[in-house]
Amino acid sequence: MIPIRAAVPTTEEARALLTGIRRAAAVDVELDAVAAELADDEPDTALLDLVAAPFTSVADVDERLARTESYLRERGDRRAVFLTVYSRMTATVRTAIDDGAFVDPEWAASYLVAFAERYRRALVAFERRAFEALPRPWLMAFAAAARGETLVAQDALLGINAHITYDLTYTLGDVGIDPDRDAKREDHDRINAVLARLVQTAQDALAETYAATEIAGIDRLLDPLDDRLAVLGLKGVRWFAWRNAVLRADLPTWAGEPYVDWRTETVSTGAAAALLAPDVDASARLRDAETDVDAAAAFREAVRRRT
Repeated sequence: MIPIRAAVPTTEEARALLTGIRRAAAVDVELDAVAAELADDEPDTALLDLVAAPFTSVADVDERLARTESYLRERGDRRAVFLTVYSRMTATVRTAIDDGAFVDPEWAASYLVAFAERYRRALVAFERRAFEALPRPWLMAFAAAARGETLVAQDALLGINAHITYDLTYTLGDVGIDPDRDAKREDHDRINAVLARLVQTAQDALAETYAATEIAGIDRLLDPLDDRLAVLGLKGVRWFAWRNAVLRADLPTWAGEPYVDWRTETVSTGAAAALLAPDVDASARLRDAETDVDAAAAFREAVRRRT
């Protein structure tokens, strides 16, 4: 068991937590409004057919995420924007597992499947309008995509935030960090390296998309991506997830679980709120410009060329 003082937030974590706390009240009101707005929408049965069943293997994750991305993209559903990045990440990790890049390939495979399961369950819950089962950062990301009032950049970053800042903590809990914690940390870091490369790819692709389409005024969303992804930054978020997993494993259950839940939801929701805040909100001019040039398609092509 770790000493209680080890659970004290770092300076960076404290800053991120304070950001989330400041935005919590407004976020709660917004989520209630989203639930009321979308509650009567009919679920997409074809989409649910693709993702209703749990993932069973790395190959299943890779193949069904790619099919889901294609399905959403063909229908102009902005939820495809995040999947453009995530499906590429999955394919990259699958290749690394096949190439023997991990200390414990079975654990790495379980990690990838569990990570994807977190996304799949969130997508299914949203599509079935089971909003009470959705983590708040995912509800914010999916609702923004459904409304169609955000930029491609925001759609990508909202999904990345929900999946990394929120889901990664619980994925580590799903697969376990013991025994052989050091080896699992090493493999966690290897997967994080893939995440870092893919997020950099997303940043580069977004920058290329907006430069090529001559959409101005987007710089503050992209420079730098880490600052918009979360107050902690991308590297900090991945370390935050590992620290959360250690806290859950080593603190007494009565203390560790609620404390980690609060940390994770507060930081991820605060980051999502920052991405949707007025200072980075898309103006009508920018949204119209994106529509005119099909920025979502341009973004997908830019990612494809880089992976």
